[in-house]
Amino acid sequence: MFVYWLQGLGIKVLLSIGGDSPNYSLSSPEDAKEVANYLYTNFLSGQYGPLGSVTLDGVDFDIERTEDYWDNLARELDYFRQTTGRYFYLSAAPQCPTDPIYYLGKAIATELFDYIFVQFYNNPSCSVVSGIPALLSSWDRWVSLVASNNSLFVGLPAAPSAGNGYISPADLNTQVLPYVKQAPNYGGVMLWDRYRDLQNGFSNSILPNVIKSKLKVSVVSVSDAIYRCVSKALNRVLDY
Repeated sequence: MFVYWLQGLGIKVLLSIGGDSPNYSLSSPEDAKEVANYLYTNFLSGQYGPLGSVTLDGVDFDIERTEDYWDNLARELDYFRQTTGRYFYLSAAPQCPTDPIYYLGKAIATELFDYIFVQFYNNPSCSVVSGIPALLSSWDRWVSLVASNNSLFVGLPAAPSAGNGYISPADLNTQVLPYVKQAPNYGGVMLWDRYRDLQNGFSNSILPNVIKSKLKVSVVSVSDAIYRCVSKALNRVLDY
């Protein structure tokens, strides 16, 4: 299976929940607990689930609708990794604005996320649409907001068609990476998406200048048919 193959290469495979689907939410702390139990049992425990008997390496919060109770979900998932003897990763992919942080502010404030992949695109005020200084200024705000034990990644479009805020590999290598790598919690670069990355050759053009983190991550896609099993309130598990 593809997941096993990736993990055999040392790549961490995370399940991404949320995305740009128009209708999903958590309705209560109890709902968050139910969703956490479902996610752990079906994707993180090794029991047979929608992907077979795989054990994924963590859960990524790509939340773009509502803010309530995602912090509860993070705490419930953290409870599983603290009490089951098997550590797995929690990551978040917030948009770059910080005043306020869209949708994930409460969750990120828990300081439970190992990795935070900030999307410096599709928001002109904090992306290269407003110039490289605007992106770096936003990066500084994120460095000051995020806990020191949370690795911070620069999230960018892998091609002009992938999002509003594309920066060329050459400019990233010379004008952005030398600056952001000075942050003590710098983790690396996140690209959206892998398909366009392969077409554009983006990651190959920046890799020698990125390395400060040994994390290699992929994202598993799951069909919309799964979502009904997760929660009455959570209307879609994945958007990839």
